[in-house]
Amino acid sequence: MDKNADHNADRGADGGTGAAGVTDSPANRLQALFEGHRLTPTQRRIAHSMVRRAADVPFLSSVELAELAGVSQPSVTRFAVALGFDGYPALRKHLREVVPAEPAPEGGVHNEYQLAVEAEIENLRHLAELLADPRPVQRAGRVLAASRPLPVLGLRAAASQAYGFAYFAAKVHPDVRLLNEGGTMIEDRIDAAVRAGATALLCFALPRHPREVVDTLAYAQQAGLSVVTVADSAFAPVAKHSDLLVPAAVGTGLAFDTACAPMLLGRVLLEAMCDDLPDAQARLEEFDATAAARGLFVE
Repeated sequence: MDKNADHNADRGADGGTGAAGVTDSPANRLQALFEGHRLTPTQRRIAHSMVRRAADVPFLSSVELAELAGVSQPSVTRFAVALGFDGYPALRKHLREVVPAEPAPEGGVHNEYQLAVEAEIENLRHLAELLADPRPVQRAGRVLAASRPLPVLGLRAAASQAYGFAYFAAKVHPDVRLLNEGGTMIEDRIDAAVRAGATALLCFALPRHPREVVDTLAYAQQAGLSVVTVADSAFAPVAKHSDLLVPAAVGTGLAFDTACAPMLLGRVLLEAMCDDLPDAQARLEEFDATAAARGLFVE
């Protein structure tokens, strides 16, 4: 999606997701309270403990909750403030109103693992709604297909997304250059790509967003590259240095983010790029023939 497009298309400004379609229960209401907030690992630990003890949490003191989560009492206070409350007493008062103690409906979602899966399903539904207008992805595919070579950037949490895209893209694109390690050489590699004829760069940017990614995208634009970005939100820090940004929310229900939607969006972009590479099918057939001759895969 264009960075100047209607940002309302990205429903979760901080990468959060709605709870539509998830069975109503105390745990689900707690999960909904946490979604949309970028929490630290310690704060997520508190949130997970609260979900596990959803029926009891509204009646716990800050000290009791801290003991339950294995954190300090001041961490509980900071957690409440991060959620937008004046302190833990205000959070507990709110919980007593919206999370009354009651059993979860039979057959409903009962634990944090199931909730994380349901949240990812909702992220994928959101992505499907976004792709109802295929034009941004089609435009991105044209931009990426035309760049020879094509640098693909992804650092830290996004490194695996960049690697996955580059691995498959190399089967249909003549020159894909993976940038999944930071450091002082990354700008040199961008310069080399530009000298070789690159016109665009694809970036996967996931939270927590490394400052180096933002700086690298700014450098890439200064070097004349069009930046296409897959990010967790249209409001992500990389947006200001992206010419075309397509959002795909990450799941925040576990200790570490889950990125099913960004991964799928990467494959969608790959499909769109193939549509603009006239020899993509021939390259795939050539690879299949070579793989068969080498006995590369077990049938």
